[in-house]
Amino acid sequence: MKKIICVEQPVEEYIITEEPYYLPIGDEVEIFTAAYENNLPVNLKGPTGCGKTRFMEYMAYKLKRPLITISCHEDLTASDLIGRFLIKGESTEWNDGPLTKGVRSGSICYLDEFVEARMDTRVVIHPLTDDRRIMPIDKLGIILPAPNEFMMSISYNPGYQSVLKDLKQSTRQRFVAMDFEYPPAELETEIVAHESGIDKENARTLVEIGQRIRNFKQHGLEEGVSTRLLIYTGMLIKSGINSKEACKVAMIKPITDDHDLQKSIEEIVSAIVE
Repeated sequence: MKKIICVEQPVEEYIITEEPYYLPIGDEVEIFTAAYENNLPVNLKGPTGCGKTRFMEYMAYKLKRPLITISCHEDLTASDLIGRFLIKGESTEWNDGPLTKGVRSGSICYLDEFVEARMDTRVVIHPLTDDRRIMPIDKLGIILPAPNEFMMSISYNPGYQSVLKDLKQSTRQRFVAMDFEYPPAELETEIVAHESGIDKENARTLVEIGQRIRNFKQHGLEEGVSTRLLIYTGMLIKSGINSKEACKVAMIKPITDDHDLQKSIEEIVSAIVE
């Protein structure tokens, strides 16, 4: 008979050893900490590139827990999360998926863009996000209890989800929900300057452009310019790229293919950037 071996998988690679740069906007740090202390799962809702993932890294560092991040997509299966058997020579090895690894190690599991996962995959987290806090592994015939240190967190952007991809109430109401938005101008200026390396005056100019472009959401733009794109623009400027060209390739072209919208946004940039 072939032997079945459960391979122990270390989580040292998921430990964040240096404090990530994060500027709190409100009381999000206190709320997340309270949720962690009470074994409550958290849902981070907000537009792309507004700092949700950085916030998770910051909180994992503060709480001194490994952070296992899983990028969700439509091909993500339950086995991808839980684990699977692999044949190795004369034996069959069980390899934990990232979710199982997180439960065993008492990590923070962060499922990014959770609504992109298939419906049958989403229900896998249900037993972990109510008062049971357990993870059944049918293939092994066991039930893993989640330790107190374990935490489940998900994120998604509610601004552009279709009805088919929205979260069902049976999933929504298992989470404490925290809304994330782009930072206020002064904080966003500090973030862009710090992360891109440009001076505050240039960072302030980019933030002003970003805020004006976000107003185009009422005029056909699907999503505004993210803080991430402002940082990318600053990096290009720091490397010697002309400011207008940097804005075009890092701000305008990534957010829309509509030529009329692109021209309108370019006019905004020209009015602000000399």
